[in-house]
Amino acid sequence: MDLNDPIAAIRGIGPKKAQRMNNIGINSVEDLLNHFPRGYQDRREVTPVSNLQNGIPALTCGIVSMVVKEASRYKKQQILRILVEDSLPGGEATTMEVVFFHVNYLESQFKKGESYYFYGIPKVEWGKRQMIFPEFFPANSPQASVQARTILPLYPLTYGISQAELRKWVRTALAPPCEFKEYLPNDVMQDSRLCSLDYAMHKIHFPDEKDELKAAKYRLIFDELYLLQLGLMLLAQKNKAGQPGLLMNGDAKPFMDRLPFRLTDAQDRIMHEMFSDMVSGKRMNRLIQGDVGSGKTVLAALGLYKAVISGYQGVLMAPTELLATQHGKTFKTLFQGLVRPDGKEINIALLTGGMKTADKRMLLSQLANGELDIVIGTHALIQPGVEFHRLGLVVTDEQHRFGVEQRMHLNEKGHTPHILVMTATPIPRTLAVILFGDMDISLLDEKPAGRQEIITKVSDDLHRPDVYLFVEQELKRGRQVFVVTPLIEESDTLDVKSTEEVFAQLQKEFSAFRVTCLHGGMPRKDKDAIMLDFAEGRIDLLVSTVVIEVGIDVPNATVMVVENAERFGLAQLHQLRGRVGRGEEQSYCILISEGNSAYAKQRADIMAASADGFYIAEKDLELRGPGEFFGTRQHGLPELKLADLTRHIKILEEAKVRAASTLLKDPGLSGYPILQEKAKLLFERGLNL
Repeated sequence: MDLNDPIAAIRGIGPKKAQRMNNIGINSVEDLLNHFPRGYQDRREVTPVSNLQNGIPALTCGIVSMVVKEASRYKKQQILRILVEDSLPGGEATTMEVVFFHVNYLESQFKKGESYYFYGIPKVEWGKRQMIFPEFFPANSPQASVQARTILPLYPLTYGISQAELRKWVRTALAPPCEFKEYLPNDVMQDSRLCSLDYAMHKIHFPDEKDELKAAKYRLIFDELYLLQLGLMLLAQKNKAGQPGLLMNGDAKPFMDRLPFRLTDAQDRIMHEMFSDMVSGKRMNRLIQGDVGSGKTVLAALGLYKAVISGYQGVLMAPTELLATQHGKTFKTLFQGLVRPDGKEINIALLTGGMKTADKRMLLSQLANGELDIVIGTHALIQPGVEFHRLGLVVTDEQHRFGVEQRMHLNEKGHTPHILVMTATPIPRTLAVILFGDMDISLLDEKPAGRQEIITKVSDDLHRPDVYLFVEQELKRGRQVFVVTPLIEESDTLDVKSTEEVFAQLQKEFSAFRVTCLHGGMPRKDKDAIMLDFAEGRIDLLVSTVVIEVGIDVPNATVMVVENAERFGLAQLHQLRGRVGRGEEQSYCILISEGNSAYAKQRADIMAASADGFYIAEKDLELRGPGEFFGTRQHGLPELKLADLTRHIKILEEAKVRAASTLLKDPGLSGYPILQEKAKLLFERGLNL
């Protein structure tokens, strides 16, 4: 059987079963073998019935002495009770009751006087032993040789597929002549003391000993992280060595002289890093990671100005029309009166999906013939027909909101333009190295002078009247307030406040003020209109979902109330908190939490104690793990099946060293064709080697 064969090639998998497997991403034999167990049942020891312990899963063996059927409360359903006597040497004369509910057909499966294996969770109380709905099979059956006295895998399942079926199909797929070709270099195998791939793939499914499973897991986790690092290093090679950068020697002093404030030390440091890239002759590929309000926008403007006075065009892509519009207003203010090398005033325009056709046609014409210097917009920028005369710098804001495909489309609008990526989402340093291993990372870890720390308080439903009293005081002072909820509508399954429920309540509570509701289910135009009204002071209190997590600046907003704060991740709470504190007034964030667990308290304490987004992000990663913190798919990273970026840091560091060593010896991986192919397939678009 070939690894590339369709899943239906395995005996026992018909069209219906194949479709169910396809639904969970298992299309080929190789997909099946890469569907790794989520856990294991250790059945190597058979426990006498007399030694069973309450609540501890075990395999036992006994002789059936009685089979009794009882009627249940439901007419057509039966309860099957089986009395089993201990049949193991050394066991006491002990009995156990095995119970099955609502399965009429099972009675014929048991014969008095015969021995059976049972695997399940025993209930041991008052000297009585019971197993409810255990797995079972005759002691003298072929099943016994496969399922008893062994370690069995437990797979993630889908409807209509059982563990027994999956185990059988995997055994069939692993049977000779199945063999996995080794693709790691010999020195990597030896230096990292790895077992062979063939051994690992067999033992990850059916280990005979725990040490075999440990060796198999280590090898496969190493493979995932080694390939990830290898792919990122190849991307970095392509961006830095393989692509010469555009030389941009224009002087940014005229822009600096017009700024109404001094750059912070952090901004000054990153500006010099950017400018050094732009004059180096190599392509800039830099991520600016800065907390909310740390001053990333002015750095983007500096980079774009340098590109324009060097004879190039620049583009900035934002995730929402609202944010793009805000950037457009900010940039027109910053660039007012500044000119190009030919003496003409720098021309800035906004391109969005909702533009009139005639206006859009004119803008695209100006962009293509070079009359337009800087264009700011949304994903409309990557549409066919958007052509640049001489694109030199691409800036992407809040990059995690875009897929890899979108960013690549924009980068390809020019001939190797410099790339600047900005994010206010605090990404843990450990994770940033993985997600952006192909980029130079600049940390904007200092806020502009005059920004006050936001005071964060934790409250609960009992103290809600105190919270509302404080909100009313701020509203009477002419300030504005955000109230954020986790849901749009009331839920039957979750005991949390909904946007509509809170909105109705606050309309009554603050009837003297202008209260409005905003959520992601609204049409885009309505959302934008509401946010604009709030920004311009026509709304006092805005009840919203997390749709405002990335929004426009509202300097007059001084209070952020988060309902059911226990439902949000720490990094997201920090993002929401950053919606206030944009002006000179003291601002506040109030987290109303209904969670009473130690975990909920720990999270609340972290938020109240720190305003450092990077520290909070590290804690968020520790508490939730990378799967919840970030969906790796949206970054174009491969799905990690076994590796965990928090628990396997040491293996990651080892893999990084080995990957660097491999590329040092063979930069193009020409001597390792299988390894090269695997590296190329890592990312959505592959690596152009």
